[in-house]
Amino acid sequence: MEKEGWRPGNMLYPLPAVMVSCGRPDEKPNIITVAWAGTICSSPAMVSISVRPERYSYGIIRDTKEFVINLTTEKLAYATDYCGVRSGKEVDKFEQMKLTPLESRFVKAPGIAESPVNIECRVTQIIELGSHHMFLAEVAGVTVDKEYLNRNQRLELGKCGLMVYSHGEYYGLGKKIGTFGYSVRKKEKKKKGRKN
Repeated sequence: MEKEGWRPGNMLYPLPAVMVSCGRPDEKPNIITVAWAGTICSSPAMVSISVRPERYSYGIIRDTKEFVINLTTEKLAYATDYCGVRSGKEVDKFEQMKLTPLESRFVKAPGIAESPVNIECRVTQIIELGSHHMFLAEVAGVTVDKEYLNRNQRLELGKCGLMVYSHGEYYGLGKKIGTFGYSVRKKEKKKKGRKN
């Protein structure tokens, strides 16, 4: 197998393409599309987003210390792209994309009603890294669309058409190929089969 070396770069793909909503009191709320987002801790539940300081939303999040991460779907692909290339200084993204601000339960920033999952966040730390500054945040609450709950009230995210971002392109998620821990369960089943 022949490989070629490249200079250092961000090649950790695919990534979740999320719409982050934020807002100051008495101002129109804004949406920024973020690909540099991730889980950083499970207890307490914490996430991170990285934003360029020159972005309009950066100042809002820095000042209010809160935001909402909204998962995106194939149906939201156009709005997701638009909110990543247009500035909230110039346009009302909620209005232009016909998105509905959703009142949050634990933060003042609104979520996006059309998103299947809204993750309400409170900033605990801002780390100035270079081109982007990282907002570390504790998850204050999560809202989920009841449409994706099964009869046992379990969230079935695979049914909502989630999408990801990979090297400048958006993709819908493909077929399920396994579940967490399936590699171990297969081995355990084989061992039990041999004993019988």
